[in-house]
Amino acid sequence: MLPRAGDLVVVTGGGVSGLAVLKYLVGIGATVLVTADRVAPTLPADLRDAVRSVADLPAPPAGTTLLVTSPGFRPTTPILVAATAAGVEVIGEIELAWRVDRASVRPRDWLVVTGTNGKTTTVGMLESILRADGQVATACGNVGWPALEAVMADPRQETIAAELSSFQLHYAPSVRPAVGLLLNLVEDHLDWYGGSMQAYGADKARALTGAVAIAVVDDPGAAALLSASPAPRKVEVTAGPPPVGGLGVLDGYLFDDAYGAGPLLPAAEIRPAGVHNVTNALSAAAMALASGVSGTAVAQGLRDFLPGAHRNVQIAEVDGVAYVDDSKATNPHAAAASLASYARVVWIAGGQLKGASIDDLVLAIADRLVGVVLIGVDAPIIAAALSRHAPNVPRMDVTGNDDGVMTEVVGAAATMAAPGDVVLLAPAAASLDMFASYAARGAAFAAAVAWLETRS
Repeated sequence: MLPRAGDLVVVTGGGVSGLAVLKYLVGIGATVLVTADRVAPTLPADLRDAVRSVADLPAPPAGTTLLVTSPGFRPTTPILVAATAAGVEVIGEIELAWRVDRASVRPRDWLVVTGTNGKTTTVGMLESILRADGQVATACGNVGWPALEAVMADPRQETIAAELSSFQLHYAPSVRPAVGLLLNLVEDHLDWYGGSMQAYGADKARALTGAVAIAVVDDPGAAALLSASPAPRKVEVTAGPPPVGGLGVLDGYLFDDAYGAGPLLPAAEIRPAGVHNVTNALSAAAMALASGVSGTAVAQGLRDFLPGAHRNVQIAEVDGVAYVDDSKATNPHAAAASLASYARVVWIAGGQLKGASIDDLVLAIADRLVGVVLIGVDAPIIAAALSRHAPNVPRMDVTGNDDGVMTEVVGAAATMAAPGDVVLLAPAAASLDMFASYAARGAAFAAAVAWLETRS
């Protein structure tokens, strides 16, 4: 059910998606109250007179008909617990966008991308393919702009291509995408889920409840959830030969055996490089083909795709050593994909592990390491894993929590590297203990490499 004029609606969180919700609610004439867990959200001028802003609201006021929450608020947050106990429905911005779209004259197909890693690259590839097909389509959700803005946009978005996190899916119980994709499922955000992989997986699996479910079956977690999916059609994606009715690589080409497109384009043309990005491209292709896009448009869109920053991008080569920024590798699984791309690596690692285990990663890449530089709050956990599984690899610990630390980090890495080696920022951890974002961490790395170039 959609909110109506006069309804009292509480919004928790005044970030990007929260502001989109507030503007929609004010536009329909709802009575709106916004809250946050520390201070009252600061609102733009056009909303200040129409929205009441308060801090640390413990429960929704009497008469509240709906609570729309930011995905950052855990279900155990007191106001959400109180709302549920009072019988007030709790949803997220994605669910609201879905309901608005379903109530429109011409609801769109939703193509939903989720997974622990690779979501942004894949939805970017999908966006590029849809545009090559001549569609007005811009990726939304956890990237770009809120889904609610995409649904309300003029010119009209012809397809809703959405990257959704597990948090967003948790608060979107009604969403049934025309095509849903699960790239992988590995440990991440376990702090949000109370340590439960089952709960984390259950939220990711919501992407596979529509008409077509797609998953990268090279990943055991994704393969298991695809097998259990209620979708009428299930499509497997693999980096190996294409399965019957699926997509894979055949004779060096991305190949479709699901929709009759056959060979699409050479795997060597996929950027960024790496096996994981080949499966990302195959996954985006599968989604587009399932929605009726031609194989020709798929190939053109993948060729046109421009990779985002901080995703396995070489910054420079200094004295024969390549310096590569994969700051987007914010968990061990993402770091593993990047580390596997290089034979000899000086690894810059550390930050917030968010409850994820690091041992399997260290064990898998130990023979590639020529040195490690550790940073961040969970550096001791990574150091312990290195002591167990790579005790002979030289290691340096750099303390501090400001951008200037990265100059010391890069300098330390340079002393360990020889010509032909790669110094790789693939932290396997989140950045917020030291930096404003993974992008800020990557920018600090690039600045430090630029400093190193001036000294060579």
